[in-house]
Amino acid sequence: MTAMIMHGSSMGWPVPGREGFWKNGLAAGGAVALHAAVVVLLVAGWTVEKPSVEAPRVLRTQLVILPPAPAPQAPAPVAAVTPQPVEAPAPQVEAPRPKPVEATPDPQLQARKLEQAALARKRVEERKREQQADEQRQRQESERRRHEAEQQAAEQQRQAQQAEALAQQRRAEQARLAADSRSYLPLSKEAPDYPQRALDKGLEGDCTVEYSVTPDGRIENPKVLDGCHPLFIRPSLAAAQTFRYQPRIVDGRAVTVPAVRNTFHYRIK
Repeated sequence: MTAMIMHGSSMGWPVPGREGFWKNGLAAGGAVALHAAVVVLLVAGWTVEKPSVEAPRVLRTQLVILPPAPAPQAPAPVAAVTPQPVEAPAPQVEAPRPKPVEATPDPQLQARKLEQAALARKRVEERKREQQADEQRQRQESERRRHEAEQQAAEQQRQAQQAEALAQQRRAEQARLAADSRSYLPLSKEAPDYPQRALDKGLEGDCTVEYSVTPDGRIENPKVLDGCHPLFIRPSLAAAQTFRYQPRIVDGRAVTVPAVRNTFHYRIK
């Protein structure tokens, strides 16, 4: 500090004259007095306290939009804030974890568990097989019932068809017989003579003769069908020759009726 004062005084003042001498003397005396006071203070134990360092202040800015001013002013310079160095945290060393103690499995316990699992699987499989067998039996039973119902329905339909066909056949036969009876009614029929040889032998039987009825009602081309005993053929043909019929009339004209049959019954009374 003394050097600064002396250096400044020598450089700032002009070459002293008479008045300047006194001025320089006063300044030198003041400097000596000041140094003496500092020495006394140092001897007395006075120390210079360091100025406390204030914490750095953080400047926060906010953007505000203002209406345009008539004369813009230059913004005031913002003092730069020196950031305080941040110390890196010391790495934390994790304590070593204890190793887990592996338990030694019991062979008997493992065997029992495996056996129980196998039994459980076996029960599940048996239950599934039983369920599948029940479902199959139910399907077979339903299929059998359906088949029986279809057969019964088909049988009923067939019987109905047969009954209808038989009824139609009977109606047609009745209509034919009615038409035939109206067309060629028998006017006269003589019974055949019983052969003596058949009587002697005690023979009985039936003999069917087929013939045609001519427009004048007579018999034409008589013949005996199979199943007639030879002893009954001649008397049957002779009796058929004597038959007379009312002729069939179609569109006002008499026509021939073919395949007319008559059965002779030979019985001994």
